Order: sequence, then structure tokens, then C-alpha cells
Amino acid sequence: MIKIRVEAPIYPTEDVNKVKKAIENIIPNIDCKIEKIGRKTYLIGEIEGSRGLKSLHRLLREQKILDTARSVFKRSMSGNTIIFYLRKQAAFMGKIHFCDAYAETPLGPIVIQIMADDPHKVIDWLAPPTKKGQPIFEIDIQDE
Repeated sequence: MIKIRVEAPIYPTEDVNKVKKAIENIIPNIDCKIEKIGRKTYLIGEIEGSRGLKSLHRLLREQKILDTARSVFKRSMSGNTIIFYLRKQAAFMGKIHFCDAYAETPLGPIVIQIMADDPHKVIDWLAPPTKKGQPIFEIDIQDE
């Protein structure tokens, strides 16, 4: 079982539809809702199954950043959850650009949480180990 949760702050200077497009470029078909938490506004969405990660899977290969992604995913895994951060501006353009929480992006990042029964398998599927930039193996994961 795989569950994906996405959260992105929306600042007064930002267009909600552009933030939503940035999220959907990475996690298509996610249903995002605007939520107020304290004084801040967020777009928050959840989706289940590996289909929510197919675009991320493809983009990592197109951009040839499997080694970087694998390192980020492994470093950010805790228990059955992988949490990582992406720049909104890059995501809006359909690109993956990892960042460190709120330190590197003034408009706040897109926060992606992947909860899985076997997070190591999810990492192997999304970003397998490589040799000379090519995946050593490719696996498939099926939705349960």
C-alpha cells in the first residue's frame, strides 16, 4: 500500500492555480484542497497507489537525476515514510529540483510524503542504483 500526501504553502503574492499546477506536474490526479492552518494557507492533497508517482518516476529518468533522488529519498526516510521537498518554481515548469525544507526557497517548498509498507521497494522503483548513469535494475510495483 502506498499513500502520497502533498502540502504546499500559498503566499499572498502567489496564484493558487499556479501552485496547484506545480503540484499536479509532479503528482497528477491529486485532489488538492485549500486549508488554513493558523494564519497560513496551504494546498493539501492525498492520493493512494503507485499511479500517483508515475510522473515523478518518469521525470527522474528524463532529467537523469536517479543518483541524487536515491540519495535524497534514503536520507529522508524515517520508518515507513519518505519526506522530501521540491521547489515550486521548478515543479511549475515540470522539473524536479530538490531543496532542504524552507531554508532554500523563499516561497516555501512542495512537501511530499510517501507512506509505504515497503519504502525501500518504493525507492528502488523510483530511483534504482545506477552504474555510469544507467539503472542497474528496474522493478515494477503493483498497487495492492
